[in-house]
Amino acid sequence: MLLVFSFPKFGHPAIAWIALTPLLVALTQRPSTSLRAGVSMLRAFLLGLVTGGIYLGGTLYWLSMVMQRYGSINIAGAVVINALFVAYLALYPAIFAAVMRRLAMAFGVAALAVAPFVWTATELGRMYVFTGFPWVLLGYSQATVLPVAQAASIVGVFGLSAIVVSVSAALAGIVVARAWRPAATVVAGVLLIAVWGNTRARNAQLTREGQPLRVGIVQPNTLEEERENTALAQKIFWRTISLAHDALVKGDVGLVVMPESSISPYTVDDYPDVAAALQKTARESNASLLVGSDQYQWHVVNGRREPEKSFNSAFMIRPDGTTGAVYRKIHLVPWGEYVPLKDWLTFVGPLVQAIGRGFDAGDELTLLPLGQHEISTAICYEIIYPDLVRRFVDEGSELLTTITNDSWFGATSAPYQHFEQAAMRAIEEGRYLVRSANTGISGIVDPYGHVLERSNIFDPEVLVGEVRLLKVRTPYSLVGDVFAYASAVLTIALLLMAWRSRLRTED
Repeated sequence: MLLVFSFPKFGHPAIAWIALTPLLVALTQRPSTSLRAGVSMLRAFLLGLVTGGIYLGGTLYWLSMVMQRYGSINIAGAVVINALFVAYLALYPAIFAAVMRRLAMAFGVAALAVAPFVWTATELGRMYVFTGFPWVLLGYSQATVLPVAQAASIVGVFGLSAIVVSVSAALAGIVVARAWRPAATVVAGVLLIAVWGNTRARNAQLTREGQPLRVGIVQPNTLEEERENTALAQKIFWRTISLAHDALVKGDVGLVVMPESSISPYTVDDYPDVAAALQKTARESNASLLVGSDQYQWHVVNGRREPEKSFNSAFMIRPDGTTGAVYRKIHLVPWGEYVPLKDWLTFVGPLVQAIGRGFDAGDELTLLPLGQHEISTAICYEIIYPDLVRRFVDEGSELLTTITNDSWFGATSAPYQHFEQAAMRAIEEGRYLVRSANTGISGIVDPYGHVLERSNIFDPEVLVGEVRLLKVRTPYSLVGDVFAYASAVLTIALLLMAWRSRLRTED
């Protein structure tokens, strides 16, 4: 429950620092004489599974609503499917608990010293296995605690998770073994990080470098019920264009960012009148437009033109009205844009039918031209993949943007969680981040995590603010998730040492 209340919109980042202490105490206390080896390991695994189930069920509760509303599944079925998904994700805290118990059996209370690395290793697994779902990693709880969050510029969100876990482990050491001196060392280390981070965020050197650019953000607040009504399509499109004009008239705006699928059900490629309106807007304002739009590859079947592939895409329209580049979304949303293992999961038939073939995944890191510069965009939940965003910067992106349609989530915790996770990318990469969300939260975040502009959810809004196009690289943008991979290697090495220690004991 402490993990649940470490995240928005109901939680507070301070709770995260003690959230894992109860579990770590349970895992490192000496068991009774009747509880040995295999039983002790099973107990640890189950404790971790329950922890993970409550943690992830409590923060991802909104998935049931999404599946019910957009998958045509009754609430009971949606809850069951969500429970199964959460049970899978809970395996990672369960593995953490089992590993920690095994290390505690081999090395005693000293195993608490490596808890931050073991936790980080399991979070890394959650990012990659079965395409990953790295939502609410523990480090994200500190996205608004800017003195601490600056550490992400060096070790990324995974390193931030490790820092948070270190305090829980230190407190567990006090409870189990009265280990005051190690705890004092950990607290002193965190305070040093916070002092350094506060100095970095206050100095904000990157906000005085690079080329300035005024950016407009469109938040049309188009509800899904409106988007599904084809009779309203033209009205919605012109409303979005009108908001873009509102941004452009606010003075010397060089880029307007519109949300994911902002002109749906129209597309840039297949509706000449729609494309012409966008091109005219760009030419008359001498500004670039970043437009979220579906994109289709067509083929002929039995004399009929049908889509062979469909992509969730972002089009960069230059000031002269031409299309500069198109980025196709690489990481698709499970249960939203595709059904994982849908050929096996026959019991989710209604959801499979509702999503249909879904979207196809793009496969290129396409940068978007902006005059003599290049920028990047992440579509929807792609922004929670730190390595994907880092690769864009590695290719030369000078500004991060993300476009999304969070109307699916309603007034749940998801839009707040999503915004804070996006903000973490700005700190990691040392880049400004511009976020356009259909129903909010839209905003601008500087390279230190300061939120310069921010909208409310479910309000039509136009935001305008200044960003800077930057080329300076943070340590994290250069080396990526080295800390996380090192944590995984260390965890495996310690398990091997524990296994050999057991063999020697048995001999």
